[in-house]
Amino acid sequence: MDFGHPAAIFVSSFIIGLSGAMMPGPLLAVTIRHASVRGFSAAPLLVLGHAILEAALVCLLLFGLMEWIRGDAAIIAIALLGSAMLLRMAAGMAMEVRTLRFDPAAGGSLERPNDGKGSGGVRPVIDGIVTSASNPYWSLWWATIGLGYLMLSRGQGWRGVLAFFIGHILSDAAWYLFVGGAVSAGRGWFTDRIYRGVVGACAVFLVFFALTFGYFGVSRLVRIL
Repeated sequence: MDFGHPAAIFVSSFIIGLSGAMMPGPLLAVTIRHASVRGFSAAPLLVLGHAILEAALVCLLLFGLMEWIRGDAAIIAIALLGSAMLLRMAAGMAMEVRTLRFDPAAGGSLERPNDGKGSGGVRPVIDGIVTSASNPYWSLWWATIGLGYLMLSRGQGWRGVLAFFIGHILSDAAWYLFVGGAVSAGRGWFTDRIYRGVVGACAVFLVFFALTFGYFGVSRLVRIL
């Protein structure tokens, strides 16, 4: 493949990004949780939050302001802070499980009292940012594969960078919109018990990732001391 052409950069960026997006992670658990509550509309908002974070990161990388993410100190800090944020989100899900209810009179919407739906699309966008930033493997990907690919794309000017970014974001969108659509389509089969089980499972997954990230950060810290 001729990486000297923006189209080739776009296609390869999409394929590489899709292979990463399909790996289970905190964003997948949060997408399932939000889509089960709000329906399909939550998925693009989560992707938007993820895209905002990555657009900011790409800009910082281009201006050479994020080289520090290659260092152990930054990776450890991201892992430990990310672990704490995910534990907080998991605790919030666990605390709300008993109040969750299925309301067929509202068109099959799945809510709990005072769910915060009045905040519009802000909550999924913020969760998309937070869950992405909390993942140290996301930072490592951008510090290695992402940075190298960005530098390769930069050789083709702004068209190459744009092709890289669009291909990467579309791969995330393709996967998470698919997940959001699948979860939303299955909401008609939900009962209170099933819904609470889904949210509880998402909370468990977030705890698993939080502990994994915490172990990653602590073990890396011990290694350099």
